[in-house]
Amino acid sequence: MLEVSKSHVGAAESGASGLDVRVLARAAAVAHLRLALLDRTGQEVPPVSSDGVRDMANRRFPAHLDTRHGDDDWWHGPERYSRAQPWYTFDRSRDGRDSLRRRDGTPDDHQLAQAGDSPYERALARRHAAARARAEELQRRFLAGEIPHLDDSFSCTCPPACEELDDRTGPPVHALDCTCRCDVA
Repeated sequence: MLEVSKSHVGAAESGASGLDVRVLARAAAVAHLRLALLDRTGQEVPPVSSDGVRDMANRRFPAHLDTRHGDDDWWHGPERYSRAQPWYTFDRSRDGRDSLRRRDGTPDDHQLAQAGDSPYERALARRHAAARARAEELQRRFLAGEIPHLDDSFSCTCPPACEELDDRTGPPVHALDCTCRCDVA
């Protein structure tokens, strides 16, 4: 049933040799058991998720490596400009991996692919977050009286097209037919 010779099983039972883990798994299945790995606390360690991130050739990363987004600590040197930026990568340097583990903690498993993980989408999200932070800081300074108030008689007369054009990630954008030009410095 184990697909090995009786002498091989006998040698393993006597301690003269070991069993391949696949043979051990078949022996456990014959006894209606299964093999499992347990952590220090006795909890079963789940297998690596099949939904885990993959490299640019659609291969899974090795289980012993900690994956990270390709734009986190993006490498430098001449190869940076000659290669496409990966969505996910890992560090081969144990020192680099250990420093990231000290900073971020040891990950439970390889990260799972999520919507918005592309380097472009992550850069766009960072730009939007920075624009929100600038707007919040400007509002805080305005409310604290650090920025002089505008004349109370001021009212913006920009057409709705200005609002549609302006994504608030840079200087104000106005429609061609806008006569208000209410840019506040």
